[in-house]
Amino acid sequence: MNATQHFSQLARYNQWATARLLDAVAVLPDEDYRRDVGLFFRSIHGTLNHLLVGEHLLWFVRFSEGRSPSLSLDAEAEPDRVRLAQRLRDGAARWAPLLASWPADRWEGDLSYTTTKGEAVSLPFGATLAHVFNHGTHHRGQITAALTALGHDGPVLDLVYFLRAEQAATPS
Repeated sequence: MNATQHFSQLARYNQWATARLLDAVAVLPDEDYRRDVGLFFRSIHGTLNHLLVGEHLLWFVRFSEGRSPSLSLDAEAEPDRVRLAQRLRDGAARWAPLLASWPADRWEGDLSYTTTKGEAVSLPFGATLAHVFNHGTHHRGQITAALTALGHDGPVLDLVYFLRAEQAATPS
């Protein structure tokens, strides 16, 4: 498996796990959805906003446009929970086509972008993208734990479960 295939698989996992999590969160009463449950971004709503900002409004732009938007990681980018869920679904769906558009040698280089302060940044490309996907997995896991603590069913978001299901669906 080459780097494009590897990261495309992670992008599919990210999209699958995001959809499962959002389906589980959609049935929550608003008081549980917005309750301070001790997450770093306090509530499930706050943590979902952090995912929107981090994965889609910052890192996606850095990878696709080479610039860094001026946003705070704790910004409430979307106050409406239905629109937030749709923006997260749409954002997760944009990664795989972006990855597929890169030439094979792109994985060897660096991710270069300019910060809002005009500072040039250059980071190892593949390792930085792995960080973005790991970051999302981390926060989806926190939200799943919060759902359980609130007495709600949490979705199965296990990567091994996803990989085995994807493998079983692929003709030999």
